[in-house]
Amino acid sequence: MRTRREFLGIALLGGPALAIAFRAGDARADDKTPFRPNGWVRIDPDGTVTLTVGKSEMGQGVRTALTVILADELEADWRRVRVVQAEPGPDFPNLGTGGSYSVRGSFRALRRAGATAREMLVAAAAAKWNVDRADCRAEHGAVIHESNRLTYGELTADAAKLDVPKEPKLKASFSLVGQPTRRLDGPDIVTGKARYGLDVKVPGMRYATIVRPPALGGSIKSFEAIDGVDVVRVSAGVAIVAERTWAALKARDRLKVEFDSGPHADFSSAIHEQRLAEAAKQPGYLMRQDGTATSPARTIEATYHYPFYAHAPVETMNCTADVRADRAELWVPTQAPNTVQKEVARLLGLAPERVTVHVTLLGGGFGRRLGWDYALEAAEISKAVKAPVQLLWTRGDDMKHGYFQAASRHELSGGFDADGKLVAWTHKKVSSLHNARGTPTQAELDDPNFYRGGAAWGVYDIPYNIAAIETRYVRVPTHVPIGPWRAVFSPSSTFARECFLDELAHAAGADPLDFRLKLLQGPDVLALDDLKIERPRLRAALELLRAKSNWGAPLPAGRGRGVACNVYDGVTHVAYAAEVAVAEGRVKVERVVGVIDCGLIVNPLGVVAQAESGIVWGLSSALKDAITFAGGAVEQSTYLDFDVLRIDETPKIEIHLVPSHGDAPFGIGEPTVPPIVPAVANAIFAATGKRVRRLPIRDV
Repeated sequence: MRTRREFLGIALLGGPALAIAFRAGDARADDKTPFRPNGWVRIDPDGTVTLTVGKSEMGQGVRTALTVILADELEADWRRVRVVQAEPGPDFPNLGTGGSYSVRGSFRALRRAGATAREMLVAAAAAKWNVDRADCRAEHGAVIHESNRLTYGELTADAAKLDVPKEPKLKASFSLVGQPTRRLDGPDIVTGKARYGLDVKVPGMRYATIVRPPALGGSIKSFEAIDGVDVVRVSAGVAIVAERTWAALKARDRLKVEFDSGPHADFSSAIHEQRLAEAAKQPGYLMRQDGTATSPARTIEATYHYPFYAHAPVETMNCTADVRADRAELWVPTQAPNTVQKEVARLLGLAPERVTVHVTLLGGGFGRRLGWDYALEAAEISKAVKAPVQLLWTRGDDMKHGYFQAASRHELSGGFDADGKLVAWTHKKVSSLHNARGTPTQAELDDPNFYRGGAAWGVYDIPYNIAAIETRYVRVPTHVPIGPWRAVFSPSSTFARECFLDELAHAAGADPLDFRLKLLQGPDVLALDDLKIERPRLRAALELLRAKSNWGAPLPAGRGRGVACNVYDGVTHVAYAAEVAVAEGRVKVERVVGVIDCGLIVNPLGVVAQAESGIVWGLSSALKDAITFAGGAVEQSTYLDFDVLRIDETPKIEIHLVPSHGDAPFGIGEPTVPPIVPAVANAIFAATGKRVRRLPIRDV
């Protein structure tokens, strides 16, 4: 049975691979030898602790969170810690960042790495003092025994000679984990010291841009050379290579090129929506069927529509590549460095170890940089011009030729019995699967579990206790490149589900929050394949939300309050209450109150920041622009026609974190997105009496 992470292909994006070598003792170690028991920890004789982070930093604060975990278990002196980025190689064969799995998947592995180093340092000190190691303790970068104290730096040579313990004992309590911690790299980012992909400079480097066919699936028929720059045909179109970025961009404007629009020249958003509507007539794949539906006394139906969206990160796609005859070196903002290494090696006919990949900071990822297309393009151009090349995607390239969030159609129905109890629920999702990085096999497409594991998040995993539930998925093939978008398949499904649930609450004459709480009664654990949803946790989140949002308090005319909630990947529980003001048909979100239960909290500041960014991301999709097609091409090209929420439009956001459950953290980057749009849509209904069944929200 295919799980969520297998569906995404992010088994390769999980935590640090425990298969990395834990090094044997080095009998040759001396006072200049750094102590490095594994790939994650290095301690130099001067006492500097270097922690290697295996996840890409794209603004989510992962370098800080992972460093907190490792430094806490190591008992490092926080003031002597520095961080470096892991790169593909023998120690790191399994890097990748996605699926909200960085902290969740790395937690235990990093603790073990820290505990290993700590135990070896304690053992080295105990041997030096000839005392029982049980009487020694590690604390703030030193080992202490009664009045004796040795810093980690003073113990590196002795510790490096020891064998690595197979089962290091983890600490019983935390000193750094759970404490509010400011970002380690924050000062470098705000002062411009931090290095993003576009900051890379290599001796002899040239600058490139690509002229691409406007229509997806189109091609280049012909083009003319331009004086002063190199013009090269490449797989994606025509590359222009110049001595400066500006020269390449200006030459791009002057290039005379003839395009062939290809087989999809007539494609449009209207045509795709019609295809979704036609496909909805099919029964689709049955993913979940609970109970037997009896004939309800009353049935309510609704159809929800969700558009295409782009990622639109502030930093557009880019990569610097230096391809030589027998090797290649790349500097790339990527979420999938090992895949970049493998695919570039395949393109160039090199062994993977001949391709070096340096991971820079990412100016936004959101799943887009799980792709490797832009790295392949840079390598192809560098090979063609025989020089280091920095490839820059323009904003228009990024809008028109990236991977998109799939458009979808949702048909729902709810049935009430004669006593007004909701007893039946159906939800059919009609959409397209990821295809930007390859197509599923026929065997996968014929397996309903394939859809349960991914495309139907928010549909299949409805957490409510309803006597009869039926969920289905209908696949609509498309040539539009579909790829991971923050929270992947869940935003569209949760939008439809939570808005329709609000419709049913209204039809039942019930308060929307109370209606949800009532439907969360019954068995405490809902087991769905590899998911186990704990309803008491979602109930607790909603109850806390009631108190913190002042739910039920009257609002002035033209204002409304809406609620929505979700359990993401079976573990992270999120509930939002949104307050909106509607005047002359225009919507302004005034306040968002959120409650988040994400297990053990590593860094509260990081969790709150992730929640705030997820809310802004979701509000942008709800209130701003979508991606539309005409003549086979994307119509949007800048932030003017694919707008995002601005600072003066951002509501007051209040996030409340549920105290830790258990001893493990859960994901937080993606889970904060799905419930915000339905909470706003439901608030609009409360303010105006008008339902929002189509995004983005226009005049109401």
